[in-house]
Amino acid sequence: MPAFVIRWLLGLVNVTLRPILLLLTLPLTVVTLGLFALVVNGAMLALVASVVKGVHVAGFGSAVLGAILISLVGSLLTWLLQPRPRVHVEVRRFTSVP
Repeated sequence: MPAFVIRWLLGLVNVTLRPILLLLTLPLTVVTLGLFALVVNGAMLALVASVVKGVHVAGFGSAVLGAILISLVGSLLTWLLQPRPRVHVEVRRFTSVP
């Protein structure tokens, strides 16, 4: 049951709180070439884990690693499940008219 709750709560936090934090930390994110966004994701995961009973994150480093893992799995699933555009190539030869 905690997995179900943490999934919905993490989605809710990512939709509401994460954009605000990313906007507030934008200068730091730009300076670190986007790596600070992983810290924000880890903070969101640690926040949700602290609210849901039965879920424990050992430390902030574990939360950041968990956020990286969640991002990688999400990206892989998006890549695998997205519809592929069909490409149709047609070659025509034109002949000149004398």
